[in-house]
Amino acid sequence: MRAKISTQHRPHRHETAAPAPNPPSTGPLTAEELELARRNHSAPLEALRWPLTPPGLHYTVVHFDIPYLDPETWRLRIHGAVEHPLELTLSDLRRRPRRTAAVTLECAGNGRGRLEPRPPSIPWDTGAVGTAEWTGTPLAPILEEAGLAAEAVDLVFTGADRGVQAGLEQDYARSLTADEAMDEHVLLAYEMGGQPLPPQHGFPLRLLVPGWYGMASVKWLTSIEVLDRPAHTFQNERTYRYSQGAEDPGEPVTRMRVRSLLVPPGLPDFFTRRRSLDAGPIMLRGRAWSGEGPVVRVEVAIDGVWTDAHVEPPTGKHAWQEFSVVWVAVPGPHTLASRATDAAGRVQPLEQAWTYQGMGNNAVQEMTVEVVA
Repeated sequence: MRAKISTQHRPHRHETAAPAPNPPSTGPLTAEELELARRNHSAPLEALRWPLTPPGLHYTVVHFDIPYLDPETWRLRIHGAVEHPLELTLSDLRRRPRRTAAVTLECAGNGRGRLEPRPPSIPWDTGAVGTAEWTGTPLAPILEEAGLAAEAVDLVFTGADRGVQAGLEQDYARSLTADEAMDEHVLLAYEMGGQPLPPQHGFPLRLLVPGWYGMASVKWLTSIEVLDRPAHTFQNERTYRYSQGAEDPGEPVTRMRVRSLLVPPGLPDFFTRRRSLDAGPIMLRGRAWSGEGPVVRVEVAIDGVWTDAHVEPPTGKHAWQEFSVVWVAVPGPHTLASRATDAAGRVQPLEQAWTYQGMGNNAVQEMTVEVVA
């Protein structure tokens, strides 16, 4: 019989009996990884051409199943260490002040499939990223109305998606500290691109935590519980950690690391995806972002020679930025790369530091193209 818990923030009485994660692999993709790749799709890199990712191209992660929720009967409970517990309908939330923000979200495991050895999970390449205009209502005023207790420490956000991970039956749940949850940019979002959230993106309501990797933006949100003690959620303590082994607790994954990606130029080969393009001037473009503030510099390398690209100002505090540079392409094979620097001085590394769960990958992207006369 598998261990079962009803709420993720309660002590995990059965965790010592839960099986250890599968060890990293250097072999071919397993059937389980291929199934995860089928269910959770990334954006093709040509989608970087759009300043706002079309909803159908935006990356998607579904940990368990996409739940079916009736918006007429759905409710959001805000309870725990509050003076005035609330139960809100979707109509209640829509009547509150609206805010729309362009926000870039990236999966914390983006790029995991390129690591050696490969951590077993969704075998992302580099496309688990997207930017959308999200509309909702700020969370902070609702928490103020509920009246956080003076001793409030953590808030647990629980979604309606339920399943089994590491032998434990659970609802997907993540926690934020009270200070993090009260950030003015945190939204309860009910629209994406001006339309109700698609089912795979959290309909009818999701949390949106700008600047953080996507795991913090809990989808299909049903409950916000305020705790007067530190939360203990599986998805905070057992997953999404910068660790070096199964027994290493590591550090928690939080904000997105600085990153840039080039739009692949030229034409692709159907099977190999190798690129070819004509000789002559070509504008190389891409997108850069960071959870620690705006990107202030992007360099593009042609065969290892770096030059500064033009970087557009951000269209929103938490949205990616376009960069571009002119390249006069000459015949032959060439290696292209880009690296970004953010306002905090963080620079993309040339080589990726390995982690046991394959988190926070932001190494410089390289691609080979063939220029023809």
